[in-house]
Amino acid sequence: MSDRFPSDTDLLAARLVPLRRPGQWVSAAVVVVLVAMVVHTLFTNPRFQWPIVWRYFTTAPIMNGLVLTLWLTAAVMICGYLLGVVLAVMRLSRNPVLRLVSFGYVWLIRSVPPLVQLLFWYELASLYPELSLGIPFGPAFVTVKTAHLFTGVLAAFVGLTLDVAAFSSEIIRGGILSVEHGQVEAAQALGLGPLRIFRRVVLPQAMPAIVPASGNMLISMLKATSIVSVIAVQDLLYSVQLIYNQNFLIIPLLLVATIWYVLLTTVLSVGQYYVERFYARGSRRGGSRGLWAVTRSNIPLFRNLAGIS
Repeated sequence: MSDRFPSDTDLLAARLVPLRRPGQWVSAAVVVVLVAMVVHTLFTNPRFQWPIVWRYFTTAPIMNGLVLTLWLTAAVMICGYLLGVVLAVMRLSRNPVLRLVSFGYVWLIRSVPPLVQLLFWYELASLYPELSLGIPFGPAFVTVKTAHLFTGVLAAFVGLTLDVAAFSSEIIRGGILSVEHGQVEAAQALGLGPLRIFRRVVLPQAMPAIVPASGNMLISMLKATSIVSVIAVQDLLYSVQLIYNQNFLIIPLLLVATIWYVLLTTVLSVGQYYVERFYARGSRRGGSRGLWAVTRSNIPLFRNLAGIS
């Protein structure tokens, strides 16, 4: 019987044979060949005109457009999320009027494309030549001409902020709803107030659900700011367009904008990774252990396979 059935010691000492997966090797080889082809054409195709790309990469117009893009992205995200928090609280309120207003706002903004919203705010003077503040059906105390108020930058800021607010409110609402109601009840039993419960109990537990979607929205907004070029806002893309409309070097200048967008989104992606890891600490969900931690946890198995007691 012992000749037919090996002992546990024999099984542990046996050499492990990995499962053969020829499909993985074939697919990996295909991917490597395709990547090599892309790299080859990037360095051998003279039509990319890389010297021209690096010549314009840090010129003053490009850097000015880059600064405006970064400023617009930061301002829109901050103001949009502040408004999104208000909308999320209104949506979760027991007041039916507040819930209806929040739902209607989100429904309307999400139904209209961002480009249409930008064009609408840019052409607001055609609909409302003047904006006034006063008593309804009575005298106006303050009057402002919209033709001088809504410049291209302000129209871009307002349109994108309202769009971010609608989507961020749903992200925040989803994160808050992901927290178990029993956590709130336990905090209330301890005598904590509503604001403290939200700040100390609800928000920290909602952040792991809010951060990934918010990071994706930030990266998307960085790229979405390029649409403001249609209303002559001199962002990164519009600065590139102004240059290649003069020298007709379209591909090299588009590569300049592309490389800057890739660099910025890479930095934001790295930052998102660390923020997600910060809020996911203490939980293994969605996280992966480091190489040393995995190796250390498997040291006893390695010792058994090597026959070390």
